[in-house]
Amino acid sequence: MVRLPLTPAEVERGQRLGALLRRARGSRSMLDVALASHISPETLRKIESGRVATPAFPTIAAIADTLGLSLDAVWAEISRAERTDEDQSALPVTRHPSLVS
Repeated sequence: MVRLPLTPAEVERGQRLGALLRRARGSRSMLDVALASHISPETLRKIESGRVATPAFPTIAAIADTLGLSLDAVWAEISRAERTDEDQSALPVTRHPSLVS
């Protein structure tokens, strides 16, 4: 199966996800969180570093549960920048009356 290249937005979202998980993990070791989430430490390391930008939903759900994060909070955090960009692009264009022909 050939996987399509990630878009820049997907890469950025993956980086935000990794940063969120690192912050939520705090002083807990990566090994402890990975084992409690039933994933490999290598998988958690790749997600936290942004190398796996689009991890499987069950993986994120397991990590979020281990860290005490709601999936709603995770989604809100990682998609915030995208919503900001969309909100700005959706703003109406206003023209100065003297510039309109």
